[in-house]
Amino acid sequence: MRIIDMTSLNILVADSNNYMLKIIRAMLRGFGISNIREASDGAIALEELNTHLIDIVIADYALETLNGVELVELVRGAEDSPNRFVPIIMLSAYTEKWRIEAARDAGVSEFLSKPLCANDLYLRLVEVIEKPRQFVRTDRYIGPDRRRHDSSTYKGIERRESEIEEVYPIDTNNKTAADLVDELF
Repeated sequence: MRIIDMTSLNILVADSNNYMLKIIRAMLRGFGISNIREASDGAIALEELNTHLIDIVIADYALETLNGVELVELVRGAEDSPNRFVPIIMLSAYTEKWRIEAARDAGVSEFLSKPLCANDLYLRLVEVIEKPRQFVRTDRYIGPDRRRHDSSTYKGIERRESEIEEVYPIDTNNKTAADLVDELF
């Protein structure tokens, strides 16, 4: 596994469980990340995003005040959002298909199931850093392109092409329930 330098990242972790905040903080520090902001609910997370430069958000699905999906919808959908394109990794102990689809449709970049292991979190961080997906905007969606697979050989009708209003290029300088997540994203 290739090791990448994450020391300059500013991470926001939003989770209502203080024990989980400590676990994630310890994992991030193990990856060399020391600029970690924490939020115990969705409203605080939104305030952190509005007042601080954040490179990546790690948010639990079951946040209080605003749940994780509502948080993502506000970050992606608000015209005055200071960072609509921030990569968001959603965590959840509940991995029913409808929850993963709701997170995907809100505009999350990655999804991880709890209990969390350091290797899976590291791989998701590497994914959003090294392989960011272009953001697309339609009348019903703004977020990372949900298609992960190479579609250059696809010969069928382009369903989404007519819906896309804008494509936002990504600056590239900067699994389990994984099988289901890979299918849905």
